[in-house]
Amino acid sequence: MLHEALLYDELPGLEVRCNLCAHRCKIKEGSRGICRVRENRDGELFTLVYGNLISKNIDPIEKKPLYHFYPGTQAYSIATPGCNFRCEWCQNWQISQMPKIMNMPYGQRMLPDKIVDEASRNHCRSIAYTYTEPTIFFEYSLDTAKLAKEAGLKNIYVTNGFMTPEMLDMISPYLDAANVDIKAFRDEPYRRLMGGKLEPVLESCKLMKSLGIWLEITTLVVPGVNDDPDELKELARFIYEDLGPDTPWHLSRFFPHYKMRDRGPTKEDLLYDTKKMAERIGLNYIYIGNVFGDNDTYCKKCGEKLITRSGYFTRLLGLDASGHCKNCGVLLDGMGLSQ
Repeated sequence: MLHEALLYDELPGLEVRCNLCAHRCKIKEGSRGICRVRENRDGELFTLVYGNLISKNIDPIEKKPLYHFYPGTQAYSIATPGCNFRCEWCQNWQISQMPKIMNMPYGQRMLPDKIVDEASRNHCRSIAYTYTEPTIFFEYSLDTAKLAKEAGLKNIYVTNGFMTPEMLDMISPYLDAANVDIKAFRDEPYRRLMGGKLEPVLESCKLMKSLGIWLEITTLVVPGVNDDPDELKELARFIYEDLGPDTPWHLSRFFPHYKMRDRGPTKEDLLYDTKKMAERIGLNYIYIGNVFGDNDTYCKKCGEKLITRSGYFTRLLGLDASGHCKNCGVLLDGMGLSQ
């Protein structure tokens, strides 16, 4: 569905500059940006994926992963084709890279009011813009988020964080939470393996915190890409110092996929060693994904178990009705923790 884009500047010679993501593509008339879903037509920029749904599911909120945001609830999850990155290990490359393979993005038409209606009818607590990169379907997610807010639903971005401050300022009144994938803590792999840059991602994380958006961080630890212990320590320090010790960090195990089928999975010992390191630095909530084990949440003061998880089954054990630890009274960091 053709829909005029937001956040662009008209330039001489019918060119435009897209100000949606940190690429800030300068797009000639008749051409598209790096994401391949925003096209310049006669000096006006259009999004090609508005209402163009490629995936929808009802997911546990823990699958996003968000562990401190309305735990135990369900999120109505949607995506359109496209991404502003080209990660060589992408788990959803068939849909994220689709516009770069096919001339026109494929999808099923579904407008924002229908999404909100279906989310409400299926007793979802939130709508998650996920699977691909929500930044590239910003107009679609913004209109949906506005209606969702009116209907009492929460809104979530699962994102690579490569957006502009202008975009975050516009979505922030309606965006309640985000999980940002910090994919490395070096600029070189961002440029070589993802087609992006590190600094805009870090700036987005800091801006989200300042805007009051609940933030959790995920890092898929890929052998030979971002698994150097010193790099992981620097990333842990960034989270601690710039985002705060109460920001949850999800360390996820890599398995061979897409263009990186030639290397083995992440060693579990590295993930557990990284968790111990991050705890020594002062992070209060570190979780390990894609590994069977303890991913429960404990009180940062007394160590009491507050939330227990088995797969995606979640139980709030040690919290009182207002989200405080029953043992010592400390409030658990997060949103939607009251019963």
